Amino acid sequence: MLEVRDLHAFYGKSHILQGVDLTIREGEIVSLLGRNGVGRSTTCKAIMGLVAPHGDVRFKGQSITGMRPDQIAHLGIGYVPEDRQVFPGLTVQQNLELGLKRAGVFGRWNFEDVYKLFPNLSERRDNPAGVLSGGEQQMLTMCRTLMGDPDLVLIDEPTEGLAPKLVEQVGVLLDEIARRGVAILLVEQKLTIALKISTRLYVMGHGHIVFEGDPASLAANENVRKEWLEV
Repeated sequence: MLEVRDLHAFYGKSHILQGVDLTIREGEIVSLLGRNGVGRSTTCKAIMGLVAPHGDVRFKGQSITGMRPDQIAHLGIGYVPEDRQVFPGLTVQQNLELGLKRAGVFGRWNFEDVYKLFPNLSERRDNPAGVLSGGEQQMLTMCRTLMGDPDLVLIDEPTEGLAPKLVEQVGVLLDEIARRGVAILLVEQKLTIALKISTRLYVMGHGHIVFEGDPASLAANENVRKEWLEV
């Protein structure tokens, strides 16, 4: 579904991504792990066209390198940024409506799906998004992306700073996304979560991939965990 080959990206003169290769197949949950600053978020932004990509990025066999973010989104890639970009003056319901590609046209997800998964959002559907807690805003951002019915969603640090109960809800949502046939590229710090829900995992270090394998392989590879993941 998604093929990334020899991907490079820069911030000014800083060479952040230095030849990243990764693949995501239909229905997979693939986690991208690594310490802060190694290029995980930049990888998502380069795939989405938010940072200029240098290399080859293909989605369903079509090159998307150099496309605008809105064009990439309309092809079927959703993006959940780590900084919870809600529209604070609009209600929860209005934020969700903005996720639709066409007004009133629903795909795999509708309002009731979202509200069933996250009762807190249902209770606050008429409240401005700006008054929600940080965790609730994270849930809203994820659900707004799903309203656009993507076939692949890039999710950047969804559990960062969340209370344990909300972390559990995020895990339930990720399982439900995959159950509905949507592939996921998950940027995550918490190794326990990634090992539990992922089909495959990549580990990044210094702007390139240093490990690829399944959860059992990473759990058994103490050298990779110590050198590239553990603090």
